[in-house]
Amino acid sequence: MHPTVAAVTERIRARSAASRTAYLERLDAALQDAPARHRLGCANLAHGFAAESAPTKAAMRGRVKPNLAIVTSYNDMLSAHQPFETYPRELKRTVVRAGGLAQVAGGVPAMCDGITQGRDGMQLSLYSRDVIAMATAVALSHDMFDGGLMLGVCDKIVPGLLIGALAFGHLPTVFVPAGPMASGLPNGEKAAVRQRFAEGRATREELLEAESASYHSAGTCTFYGTANSNQLLMEVLGLHLPGASFVNPGTPLREALTRAAGERAVAITRQGGEPTPIGRIVDEKAIVNACVALLASGGSTNHTLHLPAIAAAAGIVLTWDDLDELSAVVPLISRMYPNGSADVNHFHAAGGTAFLVHTLRRAGLLHDDVLTVMGRGLDAYTREPVLRGGELTWEEGPKRSLDHDVLRPADDPFSEHGGLRVLHGPLGTGVIKVSAVRPEHRVVTAPAMVFDDQDDLLAAFQAGELDGRDLVAVIRFQGPAANGMPELHKLTPALGVLQDRGQRVAIVTDGRMSGASGKVPAVIHLTPEAALDGPLARVVDGDVITVDAEAGTLEIDADLSGRAPTGGPASDAAWVGTGRELFAAFRRAVGPADAGASVFGAGLPAAAPRPRTRTSVAAEAARTLEETHVGAR
Repeated sequence: MHPTVAAVTERIRARSAASRTAYLERLDAALQDAPARHRLGCANLAHGFAAESAPTKAAMRGRVKPNLAIVTSYNDMLSAHQPFETYPRELKRTVVRAGGLAQVAGGVPAMCDGITQGRDGMQLSLYSRDVIAMATAVALSHDMFDGGLMLGVCDKIVPGLLIGALAFGHLPTVFVPAGPMASGLPNGEKAAVRQRFAEGRATREELLEAESASYHSAGTCTFYGTANSNQLLMEVLGLHLPGASFVNPGTPLREALTRAAGERAVAITRQGGEPTPIGRIVDEKAIVNACVALLASGGSTNHTLHLPAIAAAAGIVLTWDDLDELSAVVPLISRMYPNGSADVNHFHAAGGTAFLVHTLRRAGLLHDDVLTVMGRGLDAYTREPVLRGGELTWEEGPKRSLDHDVLRPADDPFSEHGGLRVLHGPLGTGVIKVSAVRPEHRVVTAPAMVFDDQDDLLAAFQAGELDGRDLVAVIRFQGPAANGMPELHKLTPALGVLQDRGQRVAIVTDGRMSGASGKVPAVIHLTPEAALDGPLARVVDGDVITVDAEAGTLEIDADLSGRAPTGGPASDAAWVGTGRELFAAFRRAVGPADAGASVFGAGLPAAAPRPRTRTSVAAEAARTLEETHVGAR
């Protein structure tokens, strides 16, 4: 084992000892030898199977067959989730043939950051993760189930499903993906059209044609953003079947893997003979494995929010400093857009997750003594699924990359260091994705231009006010407590134009950038956020800021201690429309970005919260949340 990986893991284990022990005690207390439904009274159970067929009712009266909960994120508006329409019916048939029972326990919302980008609906996106976790808990709350099948793919959906499933950590659970769409317009060509449109050199019709050629069919978007980072992490966590992440929808292999997921979910129940509670799978070593895979693959910055929240749901305290220390020793071995020109289909063809797990294991960067839905250890995850004579089997995966422009061994990486860095300084702590930023752009010193809304920056760009100058664009009051921490990805084309013209530019924000962002250095998730009286609220135009992704520092040449804050987040009265008013309580309860930006507060273990000093109407609720956190510690 690499000594740094071992040391970080031990530090996480020690830090989490009390909360992890309490979590496992709750897990063990919920375990039962008999099917869960037999805890119910007769009237309760009758309600639970009232709509089933006579044979299913008879089976549910018995004490032998496990009943699996199917929780689905299906909708037919989103390409990634549209394939799930037929999954429940097929999974039910498969589970019955394998000796179990299955019911659709519930559905969870699935929204798309690509559709809501730059719209008011984006302000609900991060909050939707916790809504999905709650909806998953509601689905599983009926005490009818002995295991689970989670159907989800995209940005907040998979983390939300996992957080919800971990609240029922005694249930064996398999995650079932749908796969990416076939490759369309190359990502580099799409990005070029976007940038031309930002400059006024392409029409809306040309832009729409390019976008439609890129996002063209059922399946996940093919760039390596949050959705596909989710899939790789679920596989390395041992919650997918091996090789399941990047098989295209509608193919015989995809259909065989879906059926196999149902069979495996039956096998890992207590009644199936291989009891494998999900809360035992997601332990400290598995969380570190997920961090290593994220860093090695150049994955989405959104997981600096999701991984701490997922870890907390399992009683584990993960910090950004853990990620930063791992990034210093984990090599970057994959280049997918936005870190390169390839997409996930190219990655899969080059050797995919099987090769990634193989080479990281050989380098001592992955813990092998972990529990997965396939049993103990990661051997199964170096194998690939294939159909032989119509039968699904797994064969040993490649031991060398088939395309060194896309995927490399750990001893011959694209970079000696991972794709993420944590920056510290007088403005707070933030995250930067360096895997897509060229080395010559990783250190920027320039005067600040301060904006409280991304549309104001874009208006300044269109008016030519950003031309001919170096600048650090400060976009503030975009944090989780301000407005839900929307992605600011639509800033990338405009600032990319300036960078291509030779200007030195960077972004500093307490908001998020897309999992597909890159090229322009962006310090994001800055905490403490401006809305909670963070230093960013005191920055003014002309302050010279230095973003140094090499040294891991974020500096400002001004003394902010004597300044009063300027600007501010939208008031509750203004934060209405697109359903935002329904989420006002989330703004008051949400935790800081470096603890996962979760609304669950003291309900989950977390890193020490930062002081919350909002001077608005939410101050009382913020102080209450802080006191609750302190009491929990």
